[in-house]
Amino acid sequence: MSFSGDMMSETLTNHLFHQMKIGDRASLLRHVGPEDIALFAAVSGDANPAHLDPGFAAHGPFGHVVVHGMWTAALISAVLGTRLPGPGTIYLDQQIRFQKPVSPGDTITAEVEVAELIEGKNRVRLTTTARNQLGEVVLSGEALVLAPVEQLTWVPGNLPEAVILPKGRWQGFVEEARALPPVRAAVVHPCSKSAILGAVEVRDEGLLDPILIGPGAKIRAAAEEAGVSLDGFRIEEVEHSHAAAARAVELAAKGEVQVLVKGSLHSDELLSAVVSKTGGLRTERRISHVYAMDVPAYGKPVIVTDAAINIAPTLEHKRDICQNAVDLMRLLGRDQPKVAVLAAVETVNPMMPATLDAAALTVMAARGQITGALVDGPLAFDNAISPEAAATKGITSQVAGEADILLVPDLEAGNMLAKQLIYFAGATAAGLVLGARVPIVLTSRADPLSARIASAALAKLVAIRKAEGKA
Repeated sequence: MSFSGDMMSETLTNHLFHQMKIGDRASLLRHVGPEDIALFAAVSGDANPAHLDPGFAAHGPFGHVVVHGMWTAALISAVLGTRLPGPGTIYLDQQIRFQKPVSPGDTITAEVEVAELIEGKNRVRLTTTARNQLGEVVLSGEALVLAPVEQLTWVPGNLPEAVILPKGRWQGFVEEARALPPVRAAVVHPCSKSAILGAVEVRDEGLLDPILIGPGAKIRAAAEEAGVSLDGFRIEEVEHSHAAAARAVELAAKGEVQVLVKGSLHSDELLSAVVSKTGGLRTERRISHVYAMDVPAYGKPVIVTDAAINIAPTLEHKRDICQNAVDLMRLLGRDQPKVAVLAAVETVNPMMPATLDAAALTVMAARGQITGALVDGPLAFDNAISPEAAATKGITSQVAGEADILLVPDLEAGNMLAKQLIYFAGATAAGLVLGARVPIVLTSRADPLSARIASAALAKLVAIRKAEGKA
């Protein structure tokens, strides 16, 4: 008897020891592409560049990327476990000889054939072979299995769908920032383990040259708790967090630091010092917060603003919030970013103030009160980021479905949206405060290292562009 098929597309029936005979065969066929290689590397941890990096592989023995050998071997396991003997089979031994490389784009047929039935032990020895679409043997060997002891017909449930989601859309900016000389940054009141570790991280990454401002005893205690040395760090000793914020603002106003980094003090304590009339960091622009987000399921980087500072912004505030985000996007190379002004619906409703503000902001952009961007609203979230949703609603817009910036109605909506993207959609979010004379890194203790590094990198680029007169 002979069995063949694709990967678990039908009901599976196993074969007991006494039902098999020498020469019985089973096979399955599988196409292999780059996604299979990436998934296998992610699951196995085998990140050998011979499988993942075309530039590296070009100098290897085959001249191109090759598929992991154990990916092909796994197809043999799949035949044994689903075809012959089938469900309930226990793998005991496998001998493998890799005969030829498997390349992306190949179609592999994996086959097993019963070679020996070992009476009394319920064991089966099978030859194992895999061939490519040209019929060439890429793998050969022999398997020893324990045949199933109970007859079983099994319908596989819905297997989870494996999807490759791109990561690191801000990575290019991080690499650009690393390549530039570090800029001086004031880390304000770094009196916790996480704040000290953050200062060490951005220094070791070559992004920032931190000055630690705060009570010296508390800073040293935090470093001891974190298990890191403060050698090489300049420490500006002040009595408490309020004084640390004031000193950091003073240094920034004098041009002695180009970036502020929030440590273990409250955000409003730092920002109050920043916007103080005597601090020297205020501009004509209202300060606002941006989450520069890498959302794996979205096709490009996106900014959510404001989700951390302006609780219930007025129309005038929203104009500044929008312009701050636009200026950041333009600084990063997006010449005419697309701003979606969000509301619950995509039509103007006098009973919903967010829709009135959105419509007004759209007109303000058309009249030059917001510059350097395409602005449209009101747009519901789905219409802002999904071309299909926008088309379904019949929305004709240069922004709908393609937003670079999501301008939210208020802090509560923005905070919930950003955190949903982080925790439900796997987004990485770099947090910055804009609108002052220097950029301010505003991160959370819960942020992963990638978010802290991205935040510092963006702040560094903003600071450098400001110094060059480009921002």
